[in-house]
Amino acid sequence: MSRPNDRIQDPWGARTPYAPGTPWPERVDQRLADGVTEDDIERWVPAASVLHSNGDAMDIAVAQGRIAGVRGRPGDRVNRGRLGPKDLYGWQANHSADRLTRPLVRRDGRLVECDWDTAMDRLATRSRELLDTKGPGSIGFYTTGQLFLEEYYTLAVLAKAGIGTNHLDGNTRLCTATAAEALKETFGCDGQPGSYEDFDHADTIALFGHNMAETQTVLWARVLDRLEGPTPPRLVCVDPRHTAVARRAEVHLAPRPGTNVALLNALLHEIIRTGRVDRDYIERNTVGFEELAAMVEPCTPRWAAGICDVPAAAIQGAAEILGGAERLTSTVLQGVYQSHQATAAAVQVNNLHLIRGMLGRPGCGLLQMNGQPSAENTRECGADGDLPGFRNWQNDEHVEELARIWNVTPEKIPHHGPPTHAMQMFRYAEQGSLRMLWISGTNPAVSLPELSRIRSILAQERLFVVVQDLFLTETAQLADVVLPAATWGEKTGTLTNADRTVHLAEKAVEPPGEARPDLDIFLEYARRMDFRDKDGGPLITWHDPESAFEAWQRCSAGRLCDYTGLSYDKLRDGGIQWPCTPDSPEGTARLYTDGFPFAHPDACESYGKDLVTGATVEPVEYRSLNPDGKAVLRAAEYVPPHEGTSPEHPLLLITGRTVYHFHTRTKTGRAPELNAAAPDVWAEMSPEEASRQGLADGDLVQVTTPRGAIRARLRTTAMRDGTVFVPFHYGYWDTPQGHRPPDDGPGRAANETTITDWDPVSKQPLFKTAAARVTLVARRDTATRARTEAGSRT
Repeated sequence: MSRPNDRIQDPWGARTPYAPGTPWPERVDQRLADGVTEDDIERWVPAASVLHSNGDAMDIAVAQGRIAGVRGRPGDRVNRGRLGPKDLYGWQANHSADRLTRPLVRRDGRLVECDWDTAMDRLATRSRELLDTKGPGSIGFYTTGQLFLEEYYTLAVLAKAGIGTNHLDGNTRLCTATAAEALKETFGCDGQPGSYEDFDHADTIALFGHNMAETQTVLWARVLDRLEGPTPPRLVCVDPRHTAVARRAEVHLAPRPGTNVALLNALLHEIIRTGRVDRDYIERNTVGFEELAAMVEPCTPRWAAGICDVPAAAIQGAAEILGGAERLTSTVLQGVYQSHQATAAAVQVNNLHLIRGMLGRPGCGLLQMNGQPSAENTRECGADGDLPGFRNWQNDEHVEELARIWNVTPEKIPHHGPPTHAMQMFRYAEQGSLRMLWISGTNPAVSLPELSRIRSILAQERLFVVVQDLFLTETAQLADVVLPAATWGEKTGTLTNADRTVHLAEKAVEPPGEARPDLDIFLEYARRMDFRDKDGGPLITWHDPESAFEAWQRCSAGRLCDYTGLSYDKLRDGGIQWPCTPDSPEGTARLYTDGFPFAHPDACESYGKDLVTGATVEPVEYRSLNPDGKAVLRAAEYVPPHEGTSPEHPLLLITGRTVYHFHTRTKTGRAPELNAAAPDVWAEMSPEEASRQGLADGDLVQVTTPRGAIRARLRTTAMRDGTVFVPFHYGYWDTPQGHRPPDDGPGRAANETTITDWDPVSKQPLFKTAAARVTLVARRDTATRARTEAGSRT
């Protein structure tokens, strides 16, 4: 048993080296509350993490009706008993004294407590008024990546077939919308091709814009154990910062932000030029190779070096490693997804695997990663706006099939155009056509770009804002109705991680006060709205998590995300990867071992989009391109970012995460150890760049862009010159119990400065391409410098 006494300073724990092709050894991590011993534990309840996308399986310790600790589950395929810092400490937020325990409604400009009937009556009354006077398009839903599958599916049904609105999205739009879109572009359908087990077999691992060491600590521990074992894999890292991943890489490429497509095109150029492509695989399994080869033919390493500011020799070295791999596993995350030409860049990583024939075999893994614990569920259930079960809104047969499952007419399901993405929903609210926005489990007043604009939208008197959350967040303070939700450990449901592993998380304790599970809130809303199917029966027929799961199984049947072979009883033994059917009862480790059936025009989730403009490909065009359903090699030219540097704003701002926090710190900021490890925002620059700007480590600085400014302590660390990094987690709270209003001058929320711009294909906001300047506010003192240096270990 591994005790986490040093897991703040050492997020990855002790090494358990292992050889390629052998199982990852077990190591059980555990943490109990201070003063609690194992003799005090009354029972252990199975769950999985909701503070990152890795899906770490764990058991919750219960003592005297409270969560008293956690331990890893050694037999689970994902983590083999290991837990990361957020797993080990984050559960303490459940017991925070400032949990919402009763509903709130706005009266005379103030939020006041009320009972559930009052809150739900107000919500249902406003919904009916808007439906009668403005129509379904006046109502929108913005959810999270942290709920359970059963809740997402229920939300999707009530929004699409109950209200009939196209305005439904998740904050996965900020996180992994590009992952979904890149998979659709290449394979016709969402769904990760690879498996975490591929890290056990790979001879080469490439991480593109993925700081795995901080975002998926347990997965990084798996990589570290391979690196410390016999015959370690070669490692390639693409990241402008010199992260813990970069320090272990054989080749580290640190491109200028916004130039990922140029870099990837040069890597493809070199691999094709040197003949390191699998011609037989390409011929059998793909379309579009000639167009791709023509696009990258002029993209030499020297050409890319001039754009990316990366040495041509380093690009050639990376291409040599990638081209020589026999078992290549790649991951992609926010350094690609939140940057310029996001989908175009992510698709080029898909292309790299396809031209090398690196799919469907052990060690040949491709993971367009998720950032949130149940982002995959958001997408497959349709709570991100897409049709549930990875169905195609442009395919009338798919819409009719869904209508049969829900027993509604096809016309009831909105499919006249693409689903409304989150950034467009906020624009509609700004313009006045969207009059009600129901926000569940997310905090857009901190997480969306250009926060002054977002606050002004949410504060409009004409917009009826409903917030469903655990705490009175920055967003909840702007709401008209606040609904107190139960959270992880206080309710039952399933969640699916980044490699398609489904886990069951069971209720361990009661929620505080009158807080209710999100599923119960959605079901109560559906009852009050009296949503009906075409025969007059209830639209939503399920009543609890397990019956909701069974309803989802019927919806998923025959699609790539098929859950029909799963059950709650089966999942109590550990995580299982979908598709899981009666014919594959143990799940499916890797997709596309024998062709690409969901790329066929009749089966695909999407016909694709133009990678530069985002224009939707028409069905007839896709059928002409890909009549037999093969993987599509989509080429993309590099185009410069929309906002460049200038004498007034000479630096490029990139935002990101720290290992100790999740999203806007709603939970992790209330865990004492995690908050103490990273209590406040900071800004990072290279020592050389700081010196050029007349700054030094520990100085209080102001980071300014054309949108706004924040103040932060400066940390000088290894990263590319010309850039400044700021973690995005921090809102205008000083502590979880109090806050400073955002109009008191520069605050600490990174998104005060980021740009309202998004990728044309995935519609994911671009948090990594803003032009900025950094100026001195106050010089450091000795104590400040010591604290700054101590806090920048990772």
